[in-house]
Amino acid sequence: MQPDMLEIRVFLVDAHEITRRGVATMLAADPQIRTVGEAESEDQARRRALALRPEVAVVADAQLCAHLRAALPGLRCLVLGQDGSPGEVHAAVRAGAAGYLVKDVRGEQLVAAVRRVAAGQTLFDAATITLSGPVSNGHREDRLTLLTGRERQVLQLLGEGLSNREIAERLRLEVKSVKNYVSALLAKLHLANRTQAAVLTTQLRNGGGAAGP
Repeated sequence: MQPDMLEIRVFLVDAHEITRRGVATMLAADPQIRTVGEAESEDQARRRALALRPEVAVVADAQLCAHLRAALPGLRCLVLGQDGSPGEVHAAVRAGAAGYLVKDVRGEQLVAAVRRVAAGQTLFDAATITLSGPVSNGHREDRLTLLTGRERQVLQLLGEGLSNREIAERLRLEVKSVKNYVSALLAKLHLANRTQAAVLTTQLRNGGGAAGP
C-alpha cells in the first residue's frame, strides 16, 4: 500500500468459516483493504467489532447489520445475501446497510463494493431495488412537496450514492450544512436513514416519480 493511501479496515461476520476465508482472500487482492477481524456469531461480532472499530463490516444478513450499527452507529455495512430476493434487499435497506450483494459475487466486484461503501456511498442495484418494493408506506410523492429546493437537491445526490462530503463539494456547502439537510429531509419523508432516502430516489426515478426541483 502506498504511504498516502488510507487503509480500509474491514470486519467479516458469517457463521461459515469457509465463507469468511473466501471473502478475506478476495479482499486481500487490494492492498488498501485490511481484514482486521471476523466473527461467526452475533455476540462475538459485537464484542470484537467494538474492540476493533472497523470502517466496514461485511455481514451475512440484515439483522447482523442492524445490531452492529446499534453498537457502532458510524459503521458501514455491506450485506452478502443468499439470493438477492426482494425480502432480503428490503431488509438490508431497513437495517441501514450501505449496500447489498449476493454471495456469488466476483472478487473484483466485492473489492469495488467495499471501497465504495467505505467512501460513504451506497450500493444497491437499481433493478433489485425496484423489485424490492417501497421503502415505507404512505404517499411519498406528496411528502416531497414538503422539501425545500435545497433539500430536493441533496435528496437527488443521495440517490446517486454520494457521501455528505461529496454532496458538500458538489453544492459548495459545508459538510455540517449537508448533514442538517439530510436530517431534515429524512424527518419530512418519514425515512429512517440515508440508505432509505437513496432507495426512494431510485424508486421514484424508475417508477415515474420525481425527486428533483
